[in-house]
Amino acid sequence: MTDDRTPIERLLSIMARLRDPERGCPWDLEQSFATIAPHTIEEAYEVADAIERGDLAALKDELGDLLFQVVFHAQMAQEAGAFDFDAVAESISNKMIQRHSHVFGDTNVKSAAAQTAAWEALKAAERAARTGPAGALDGVATALPALTRAVKLQKRAARVGFDWPDAAGVHLKIAEELAELSAEIQSGGQPDRVQDEAGDLLFACVNLARHLGVDPETALRRANRKFETRFRAVEAMLAADGRGPSEAGLDELEALWQRAKIG
Repeated sequence: MTDDRTPIERLLSIMARLRDPERGCPWDLEQSFATIAPHTIEEAYEVADAIERGDLAALKDELGDLLFQVVFHAQMAQEAGAFDFDAVAESISNKMIQRHSHVFGDTNVKSAAAQTAAWEALKAAERAARTGPAGALDGVATALPALTRAVKLQKRAARVGFDWPDAAGVHLKIAEELAELSAEIQSGGQPDRVQDEAGDLLFACVNLARHLGVDPETALRRANRKFETRFRAVEAMLAADGRGPSEAGLDELEALWQRAKIG
């Protein structure tokens, strides 16, 4: 029998069947917005990982997994009588048209920078219309990864003039924060104080990355991957000698690390 449904119609039908109270999947039926949210975040990161690896086949699959998360949330909302998938699609369509008046209307925007400024001004106006006059930092989701949220907070503050004029000032701030952390450690400071100073140092490093045009989340993911690759190479060199890292001294591990960096 020929299935004349579009792929999205078929996907919506599958999701509805999974949530059917009588014929559905017990696991899917037990889920809620709160329990599915972590999976949604995980799928978004897997999309980013596929992009970073340049794996387009994996990207197709991961985008499908992410789309399924959207469909899952929409199905649960439909069951609650709140909205459905079509309403989600309609909402984002209207938003994109409204925010791109230079494409769908008569507004003239001369550069990407001007478009970014107009975009942020429009989003601020939308937030104000929903909740009244807003502070510069309102609307930055607390559930964002800490590095990503730090960048967004810094960008919001920068738009109202609270920012270093250039990266040189951030360099000095990093040195200042590092000195404060070192002083706290040397004085035998309380764990909470050490944590606060370490956080201040990380926040300043994020600020430097922002001024250099580097996304800190991406940079740290790359650093993680680099560390993992090199450490596995150290393990392989030791395994060839029938040993593991715990059986080598720090000096030997450092020497092998340097070899891994070269190779």
